[in-house]
Amino acid sequence: MDISKATADQYQNVRGFYYRVIDGIAEMTYGAGWIKDVYPSPEFLRKSIDNSELFIATEGKKIVAAMVLNHSGNDSYREYSWPTAAADFEVTVIHALGVDPEKAGTGYGRKMVEYDIDTARLNRQKVIRLDVLKGNVPAERLYSGIGFRYLHTLPMYYADTGWTDFELYEYVL
Repeated sequence: MDISKATADQYQNVRGFYYRVIDGIAEMTYGAGWIKDVYPSPEFLRKSIDNSELFIATEGKKIVAAMVLNHSGNDSYREYSWPTAAADFEVTVIHALGVDPEKAGTGYGRKMVEYDIDTARLNRQKVIRLDVLKGNVPAERLYSGIGFRYLHTLPMYYADTGWTDFELYEYVL
């Protein structure tokens, strides 16, 4: 498995990858609540690629996992008093981490997050933050198992879920 930044010419493959993930989530008991072309939206994917924030894991030419890393959390992040003081530019936020349904349970999600941890350390980040839809047990287990600390459940608005409870996680570097 190779991890790299997605390029503009890979946009359609990235979009197709997220479609496969969303189809796979629909069959799961626990899911992320994503909806095709709502989250992740085409605009979000294009912007993330253009800003060199979208990372893909590939086997051959097939995308098997993807995520977005940037410094922007949901607007509701500002309502919470995070235990680790850090300016926005010192915080890496994980978005839209997905694994191809055919590869679920193979450790690819873990490898993507470990890649993020290594990259954040190299970039002298203080902390990694993210939110998980409450009840998304596989994601909760993944992040907790790597060492992310659950902090708080906070209602947040996203286009695909509306106002819903999300669990906040933090990993201090």
